[in-house]
Amino acid sequence: MTDFEKVKGYYSVFDEKNRLARDNSGRLEYEMTMQILKKYLPEKGKVLDIGGGAGVYAFPLAKAGYQVYLGDLSERLIEQAKEQRTAENVENMMSIDVVNATDMSQYEDGFFDVVIALGPFYHLTESTEREACVSEIYRVLKPGGMVIVGFIPRLAGSIAVVERYLWDSNQVNAHTIGEVFATGRFHNMAARGFQEGYYATSFEMEEMFGACHFKPECIRSIRGFAYEREDKIYAIEDEAVRAEVMKCIEETARDRAIVEMCGHAVYIGRK
Repeated sequence: MTDFEKVKGYYSVFDEKNRLARDNSGRLEYEMTMQILKKYLPEKGKVLDIGGGAGVYAFPLAKAGYQVYLGDLSERLIEQAKEQRTAENVENMMSIDVVNATDMSQYEDGFFDVVIALGPFYHLTESTEREACVSEIYRVLKPGGMVIVGFIPRLAGSIAVVERYLWDSNQVNAHTIGEVFATGRFHNMAARGFQEGYYATSFEMEEMFGACHFKPECIRSIRGFAYEREDKIYAIEDEAVRAEVMKCIEETARDRAIVEMCGHAVYIGRK
């Protein structure tokens, strides 16, 4: 079972609110994710951003006119979101609450046009927890509603765990590495660093949502082959070359090999 206290402990010290503004990898992740949201979201409607942290995507969507409901496991991130809502007087942030993605009982059946879940599936280590989250997403969506779910693909996550050992061997041992490659589950041996991870294959995500009667619309990498090349791509001075590179990144983002190897990915489906 996922140790949610460890997950909350991680986000009590990690600067998740500013993660996407610190470097070019975060910058590209944010820009590409916003492009995905703009492409797949309806022109208006009610949006649940579950596991949305301090609201890095929730606030832009609210300011664009969507009625946004933000939920996250972390009390610290939810408090930061409430402070921003007050400071910026964002009226379309309809609610900001501490919520575990496996139990969204505070939300009504068939209430949302869109559910965005870019964080929960990074951490839910047990299949029963993941299935509960999918079931809850299905329940709160209107018929025809859209779901946009982030996940860390199995190979990308497993390789990252090997790299984690090289950075800090107290977090990882031989058993940890073997378990991640075999099952996708990551349990950090130390109290510091990313906690309680789960890395799913793209086929697993498709099967899991399909079992709950979602119809897939897209599975794609977010940063594509720009993953870990962001600094050099943003440094390209020839605008035509840079534009062509970005075009190629977008056109190949659905390639399963790229999805599995290149960092964060998204499953997009419809109820």
